[in-house]
Amino acid sequence: MTLERRATSEPVQPKGNDGSTIGGYAAVFNSPADIGGSWIEVLKPGAFRDTLKSGEDVLALYSHALERLLGRQSAGTLRLSEDTKGLAVEIDLPDTTDGRDVGVLVKRGDLKGMSFGFCVTKETWDQTTEPPTRTIEAVNLREVTVTADPAYVDTEIGMRSLEAAKRARKTQNFSAAAQRVRRKITTDLRTRGLVSKA
Repeated sequence: MTLERRATSEPVQPKGNDGSTIGGYAAVFNSPADIGGSWIEVLKPGAFRDTLKSGEDVLALYSHALERLLGRQSAGTLRLSEDTKGLAVEIDLPDTTDGRDVGVLVKRGDLKGMSFGFCVTKETWDQTTEPPTRTIEAVNLREVTVTADPAYVDTEIGMRSLEAAKRARKTQNFSAAAQRVRRKITTDLRTRGLVSKA
């Protein structure tokens, strides 16, 4: 499984009076997103359910940098939950340079949103739309990130997934066409009495 990253434009907000906790949404459900003009992507409700149930140790990062850790689920400093809107995030900021900086930047409105890193475990592609539509039904969530520039990235990974879906569809279409030809030939031979109707 390959790590992908996506973002939301939902604002990050300080929580409480001292600003040491921030919160927001790292992902929003049923909100079509244009991924570089290559496809439309929709995240379905329940996509994070398996990760949240598994107790996977998800990290909270600053700008996707592992060395800029802000919290983690196993320590209780990162809290994640799914609601009807999406993946809700709360981070207790550490008393570190990055933690203090993030708190100040969120209060000032300089950090504009959140992003999340994930590996897709269940998806479907609709190639009858232009551009194609990718529906993500389940992911393995690895990290959430506070970022100054929330943007959809890593289109190359999704493109590989789209190409695999196209190959699978061609194979299915070929198999279906081959079955139709076999049925037609068999029916034709039967009508000529060359093959038994057994």
